[in-house]
Order: sequence, then C-alpha cells, then structure tokens
Amino acid sequence: MKGQVKHRVDRDYWFVQWGNYKVSRYKGFLCRDGEISGMKGKEMAEKLRSVMQADEESCMRLGIPFQIERYLEQRVDTIKYLRDWLDSIKDSISPATYKDYLNSISNHLIPWFKINPYSLNELKYDVLCKLMGAINRDGKGKRNVMYCLHTCLDHACKSGHILSIPPFPEKKKYGIIKKKRKGLPTERQEKIINAIPEEHQPIFWWLKFHYRRPSEACALLKEDYDANNDAFIIRRTFSNKIMVDYTKTHTEHLVPCNPEFKPIMYKMQTTFGKFFFENPSPFCKTVKTGRHYTVTGLEHIWNIACEKVGEKISLYPGTKHSACWQFLNEKGGTVDELQSLTDHARRDSVDVYAEMEIERKRKLMGKVIQITEPKLNQTKHSKDK
Repeated sequence: MKGQVKHRVDRDYWFVQWGNYKVSRYKGFLCRDGEISGMKGKEMAEKLRSVMQADEESCMRLGIPFQIERYLEQRVDTIKYLRDWLDSIKDSISPATYKDYLNSISNHLIPWFKINPYSLNELKYDVLCKLMGAINRDGKGKRNVMYCLHTCLDHACKSGHILSIPPFPEKKKYGIIKKKRKGLPTERQEKIINAIPEEHQPIFWWLKFHYRRPSEACALLKEDYDANNDAFIIRRTFSNKIMVDYTKTHTEHLVPCNPEFKPIMYKMQTTFGKFFFENPSPFCKTVKTGRHYTVTGLEHIWNIACEKVGEKISLYPGTKHSACWQFLNEKGGTVDELQSLTDHARRDSVDVYAEMEIERKRKLMGKVIQITEPKLNQTKHSKDK
C-alpha cells in the first residue's frame, strides 16, 4: 500500500510520505504527541495514512483522480487573511463597499475570531452558524457581515488556500423580515418640497420625477443631459462621499426627462460649474456655495422642511420610495412597468413597493363585485324559472 509513516526528529512530529508529498496534519492537527488528547503523534500519522489509502481506493473504484490537495491544507490564520484580503481588493471596490467590509471585519469578524481562533481551513457549517448567532446586529446586518466573509472565502478558494467554500447558514436563519417600502402620497410629498427654499427645490423635484438615488443626483453633470434625446445619462454616483465614474450597479442608465420637470429645469439659475445641480446659496454648513450638493446636505435641507410641515420621513424614502409608491398606488402602474422605470435588475427589488393602500384594495373589491354579481343574479333567475 502507498504511504510511509516517518518521523521528523528536529521538529518532533510525524508525517506520511506520499510519493513526493509530505502530509503532516490529521483532522487539521499536526501529527505530534498531545496535539489531539490521548493520541501519540505516530498514531495520528498512521490513522492519516489509513484515511488516505481508503480515499485513494474509493477514487479508483469511481474512476476519478485522487486529490492529494485535500490533505495538504496549511493552517491559514483567518484574522491575517481577512486583513490581507481587504487590503488587496481596496482599489477594485467602491469606497462604500470598502467601508462596509472594513466595518464587518474590524467590528464583528476579527473580535469573534480572536475569541474563537479557527483557521481558514477549519470554517465549517456549524462554526459559521455559531459566528452568525454571535453577531450583534439585526438580520440584515448579520447577513451583510456573513456576505463579507463569504466573499473573502471565495477569494481564498480561487487562490488555492482552501479547497472549497463551506456551506453558509440558510437565509431563514438570519430572521430577516421583508418589509414593504411605504412612501408618501403626492400631496404630502409636494408639501415638503414646497417648504424647501425655492433656490434648492430643483434637485428635489428631479428626484421626485425620475426615480433615482440622491447620490446620483448630486453627481449629475451638465454633460449628462442629452438634449437630442431629452434624457439624462446616469453614469456616476457618490460612494462614501467620493464621486466615482460608475453607478451602484456598474451600469449606465438612460432616463427620459420627465415633462413635469422641464419648466423647473428652464427656470434654474445659470451657473458656470460642471455640475447640473449646484448650490446657489450657503443654506447650511454641509452644502458648499457654488459647488455640487452632498447627500448629507440634501438630508439636512429635507429634514428642516419636514419639521416645518410636521412630517417624519428621511430623504431616500421621501423621494425615491415615495415616487415608486405613487406610481403603483396613485397612477395605477404595474410592478413590471416600475421595474422598467427604475432599471432594477431583479423583480424582488421593486416588489417591496407593491403594497396597496386599503382604499385601492377596496376599489378593486368593488370591481370584482360588479363583475360577479350579475352572474349570481342570472343563476338565481334560471333556478326560479
């Protein structure tokens, strides 16, 4: 049988000589006295050889190659690899993604692995379930941290540090409750925008009419308006306060200019800067005069207007979410049509807007009654005859 058990005297451990390979770990532990309670190093190496021989025989029966790589895994320090991995991909991901990964690694993964020193090779399903349960965040937050780790392990697998990515906890284990995204009806939303100083209103009307993100509005340049097609080209955004030359989905979007925005656009003050929307006055510290708006600045302006009219809704839900909600519940649009308007790649991304208001449901019920009632009367009349 293949495989010889040998002893490395200078470091006092045993190994299996398998052709040109030296395999020295059994169940992840070095074949040395005391590494596994109650076992001698030589005994561990002999068991390792038996496992390898049985594996090779099984592969021969199945007609598949024997993978020596399965036994050559080296103990990879998880904490060090997480840090090195993040440093290696920093320039290839968006600033916002880097910030999210850094938060997941620094505040959740590294503290857990310091207490539970599993190597990269030892991460199995049960270990990952323990990790997920210990993350002090809500369901979506837990999923984001675990997604970061999954992306790291995918990199490790492709780099040959691990043979495969272990199965991760199922989605239902995160306890995520899918909530419908509710928005404001047109009347209440417009009341907020009208409470904003007039010189700052154009960018908010643009958000209402075009179903886009505030960060994209802030990054919109004058050259991004195509007068020939009367459309805006969405091709950049702000990511963690840094303008990047790509959108969140890394896809350019051609958005027709809403006719309701045209009169507002023609009244906008002429500026000499490159941004389509430029701050005309020092309304607040976070908005710089003569320069582009920032998302933080827009939120500040929006929140003040909300206080004036007695509303409590943040910028993103008050603009994009509300516009999507209005399209479905006030304009009678369909989810498929909304998906086309917003350029969402996945249907479930717009399904969250699809909760109907009670009055619209009541109207639909009325239509059903009108359709079915004559049939019921007709059936009754037939029976009377």
